[in-house]
Amino acid sequence: MSDKPDALTVRDHNTLFKSPEYQEQRERKKQFEGGSSPEEVARVAEWTRTWEYREKNFAREQLSINPLKACQPLGAVLAAVGFAGTLPLVHGSQGCTSYFRGHLSRHFKEPVPTVSSSMTEDSAVFGGLNNLIEALGTSVHLYKPDMVAVSTTCMAEVIGDDLQNFIASARQKGAISEEIAVPYAHTPSFVGSHVLGYDNMLRGILTYLTEGKKAKSNGTVNIVPGFDPYVGNIREIKRLLDVLGVKHVVLGDHSDSLDSPATGEYHMYPGGTPLEAAADSINADATIFLQALGSYRTKEITGKWDGETVMLNPPIGIANTDTFITEVARVAGVEVPDEITAERGRLLDAMTDSHAYLHGKRVAIAGDPDFVNGMLGFLLEMGMEPIHVLSSNGDETWATRARGILAGSPFGTKATVWPGKDAWHLRSLVFTEPVDLIVGATHLKHLAREANVQLFRAGFPIFDRHHLHRFPIYGYAGGLQLLTQLVNSILDEVDRNAPDHSFDIVR
Repeated sequence: MSDKPDALTVRDHNTLFKSPEYQEQRERKKQFEGGSSPEEVARVAEWTRTWEYREKNFAREQLSINPLKACQPLGAVLAAVGFAGTLPLVHGSQGCTSYFRGHLSRHFKEPVPTVSSSMTEDSAVFGGLNNLIEALGTSVHLYKPDMVAVSTTCMAEVIGDDLQNFIASARQKGAISEEIAVPYAHTPSFVGSHVLGYDNMLRGILTYLTEGKKAKSNGTVNIVPGFDPYVGNIREIKRLLDVLGVKHVVLGDHSDSLDSPATGEYHMYPGGTPLEAAADSINADATIFLQALGSYRTKEITGKWDGETVMLNPPIGIANTDTFITEVARVAGVEVPDEITAERGRLLDAMTDSHAYLHGKRVAIAGDPDFVNGMLGFLLEMGMEPIHVLSSNGDETWATRARGILAGSPFGTKATVWPGKDAWHLRSLVFTEPVDLIVGATHLKHLAREANVQLFRAGFPIFDRHHLHRFPIYGYAGGLQLLTQLVNSILDEVDRNAPDHSFDIVR
């Protein structure tokens, strides 16, 4: 045992790597690296913040640097855990599946039960049929799911594995019974993003469950939240529909699956949309999508149903929530109660109280297409000025809609919209045209620190802050929560940088 006084002290990396032995080791490594001098590194770094470099940066076509998106199977896993008794099965390597589980777990701070067909080099040559059959049989035997939702990774897609035939073979060989539900979706990681993967998997699930279930109207309204990183949003939407008195079904309800209580007993499948309710969703009076841009594939299915299909921006802020409430009331044939009107008034009052600290702030925002468009409405309502609007998985359709939102406000005239660009593009934008605030996910913290700009964490993923996903940003109550977080983060910075004569007690 060491006789050093701090031998039993556990130090994290913040202090550990400042110790002399690590600093000395770091310096010794440099002689083998052949790197540039610190002066040259600083010179080049400064050059990369110029307009000259920005032009070169935006001229690149065949390279992405830190794209702000994940791959399709991750979204497929989130879609699957939104249904009761459902086990996601990723047909691919164990490493890919571990990434999806870890990525979601780090955001939601919850375990994400997901299994893998464990494809290896042999599978890449001979195909993954045997892997999938074994995975299905073992998973059903061990984990007793009511449904197994199968998605794919790059390896399975490159070699052309046919999920429909593979699943049929598993039934023929007796690995799984005819009774177990096994929807599937082809979700190649090399195209699209987690949003498309969610949409593909949800379409697969609804196609499977609703087959042959068409009957008379059941008097319900379907709500499709899409890839939503806030479990609080789903709960808030359900609460609003209860207040409105609207019978509803959320198609993909992961609010309990990824925010379950600690009772001392582990439940593998907490919550989720009941499979019977999902099967009967084909008979709903209407299906309302809360992420219009991320739901095209699922709309192909619901568009064939008898009920009306309504595509909306996420209900963030006053106008977006007004549209949501109005559309729900219209399709359900109900009146909006005073309770909801009062919630709207409280949000308006709070916005009036706080607008002085947000008005005129220059903002860069990046994230998933629907999230960005929903947030734009809220930022503009507060008199904030979006300058850079970017989405790595946004296309020209998204960009057109974003420009339309910006054009509807005098505070949106300075903005430029950048579809398909990445975090390194955003870095050039922020250094050449500075902003006061960056709105986006955890991965933007490096840029925020380098540019000495405050980062307001919103969207997906958020790894380095806790519990934000538990609170809604949807609806009037969610808008109040979002406003509270935003204005108080701004006030924290005001106090942190205030001179003595302006270190006010009242703000």
